[in-house]
Amino acid sequence: MTPFIKKKDIKNDWYLVNAENLVVGRLAAYISKVLRGKTKSQFNPNQDNGDFIIVTNIEKIKFSGKKFLNKKYYRHTGYPGGIKETTPQNLQRRNKSQEILKFAVKRMLPSGPLAKKQLSKLKMYYGEKHPHTSQNPTEIKFSQLNKKNYIKN
Repeated sequence: MTPFIKKKDIKNDWYLVNAENLVVGRLAAYISKVLRGKTKSQFNPNQDNGDFIIVTNIEKIKFSGKKFLNKKYYRHTGYPGGIKETTPQNLQRRNKSQEILKFAVKRMLPSGPLAKKQLSKLKMYYGEKHPHTSQNPTEIKFSQLNKKNYIKN
């Protein structure tokens, strides 16, 4: 029999990741796993028992290869011929570096209302400062988990 965790027993932790020179896809895969709660032993796919993640230095995030120039994000306006595209370079030029990581994480989560709730636990900030110091977030040295997670300048 599968033990189901009750809502009152769910304990959400806070984690801090410095995104400076980190690879977008690898970071997004890790973040989506933590947001869903897959790193916990009480994981249940229909419950929101994931943790909060704070990402700092979001403007210094990197892509491997030539994805920074060649990758395209598509959206549709809903009108005939209304497909729009943009690249990570355009997003970064318009100071929307948060959208790059948010797109990657959102597309790694299952679709639906639960994913929207889980994505709201992702907090992203430019620079080192963030307003969540009172939650005492645990810092994750993501660049040291694997040498491929980090791009040297």
